[in-house]
Amino acid sequence: MVFYRDSWEIQPPKCFRVLYPGAIWRLPDKEKTVYLTFDDGPAKEVTPAVIDILNEFNAKATFFCVGNNVKKNPLIYQRLVKEGMKTGNHTFSHTKAFDNTVQKYLKDVDKCSYYVESDLFRPPHGQLYPWHLPALKKRFKNIIMWDVLSKDYDNKLTADGVAHNVIKNVREGSIVVFHDSVKAWPRLKEALPKILKYLTDNNYKTELL
Repeated sequence: MVFYRDSWEIQPPKCFRVLYPGAIWRLPDKEKTVYLTFDDGPAKEVTPAVIDILNEFNAKATFFCVGNNVKKNPLIYQRLVKEGMKTGNHTFSHTKAFDNTVQKYLKDVDKCSYYVESDLFRPPHGQLYPWHLPALKKRFKNIIMWDVLSKDYDNKLTADGVAHNVIKNVREGSIVVFHDSVKAWPRLKEALPKILKYLTDNNYKTELL
């Protein structure tokens, strides 16, 4: 199995950031603060366990939820909110922008907003056309991308590889992406405690977006 991915896959090149003016990739914190995020849930097999692990380390995270998964798992979504996590819109059907017209894409985004009330949006797969931005900015306060991609969904990686991806690249103000999905769970369940221990031992604070 591959231990880790090349750094350009973990931290997006600056040229990507130029394509999406106004999107947030990292927050310029002076203190040792990081922003943990989870995409694609809630999943009944994964999300409750993720919440438990976060609580063990007194960590907070922002969950970018797929509307259809919230529809299927409303009690888990309610638990996220009740336990002080933040939620964001991740479309209703995990829709890829590159495979749809702007109208169809925005319709799916709006459908998710019926289930996820939030001023935050993250595009599935990081896919956006620049001309999506004006319409999205009318709907959301912030469009959130990322500074560190854990690659926890990559079955060619080990849990140690996922932990390595984050620990090697995290810095003040980093927005880190994980996935509370069945696909990612075999690696995430071992990598997340290691990452949170590293952050705690190195005096990082976790805050909500």
